[in-house]
This record gives sequence, structure tokens and C-alpha cells, in this order.
Amino acid sequence: MSIKKIVVLPLIVAVLAFTIQIVDQLLSPVMKPFPNSGFCWIAFQAWAVYFLAGGNVKGGLKSLVGYAVGISGSILIMNMAGWFGSLQFFAVPLAVGLVACVLLFLGNAPWWISFIPSMFIGAGAFFAFMSYIPGATFTTAAVTEIVYCIIGLFYGWATLTLQPIFEKWVGK
Repeated sequence: MSIKKIVVLPLIVAVLAFTIQIVDQLLSPVMKPFPNSGFCWIAFQAWAVYFLAGGNVKGGLKSLVGYAVGISGSILIMNMAGWFGSLQFFAVPLAVGLVACVLLFLGNAPWWISFIPSMFIGAGAFFAFMSYIPGATFTTAAVTEIVYCIIGLFYGWATLTLQPIFEKWVGK
């Protein structure tokens, strides 16, 4: 393989990473809660999840659904922890255990709702958002996470769509 072909993918990813950061800087001032430093970290996670899901549109859709399920699971955990408040120390562990069990059962569901990695990554991103972004609400966190998830999944698709185009171009 020629050196030209070897550098195509890293250069494509570099340019896309450059542009995703520009998108984040333009988008973050309109995404709640205000003020924020941007949420590109969610897009980068989703970009990686696109490849984990097979690097195709079907896997991307499955990832998006998984993120939404993970977000829903996180909201359920936070509410359940409140319901189990009398258990004090064990309220959150019990809620996490119960919801994690349900999410794992979804691994046997139809293809579009069975992608466990995106569920857990989506849930983890939601917990991080709610824990470390001042003023976050369930709604602002969910909307922002889904928007940035879509951006990241698009960038995963763009990576694999652009690669053969540029490999063909440098191969000439």
C-alpha cells in the first residue's frame, strides 16, 4: 500500500475533528443550559460508537436508539433512587442494578433496540451531564445529548463515506 493511501484516513479524521470542534463552538451558545463549554465530548463518543455498531447506517440508527434508551434508563434510575430514598446508601445501587438488568434484557430485543454499548454509553454521558453541568435538567440534558449524538453519528458516517472517495483520488 502506498504512503498516500496510508495517510488518507488520518487526514480525513483530522479534518473532520477540526470541523466538529467548529460545529461545537457554533452550536454550544444555543444549547442549554447556559453558560456551557460545549458538548463535543458527546459527539466524539457517538462517532466512536458508530464504528462499534458496524460502521453503517443501520448501526448508526441502532446507536441512536440505544442512546435514547440509555438516557431514559438514567432518568428512571434517578427517579427510582428518590423512590428508594428510605434505603439511604443502597437507594442508588438498587436503582442502577434494576435498570441495568432491564437494559441487558433488551440485548435480546429486535435489532433496532438491542445495542447494549450505546445504551450504557448514552446512560453514562447522561449521568456525567447531570452531575457536572450546572443547571442541567432532564430535558436539557436529553435534548443536548441526542443532538450531539446525531452529530457524532453523522461524523462516523462521513468518515467511512469520504475514505474510499479520497483513496480513489490519491490512487490516480
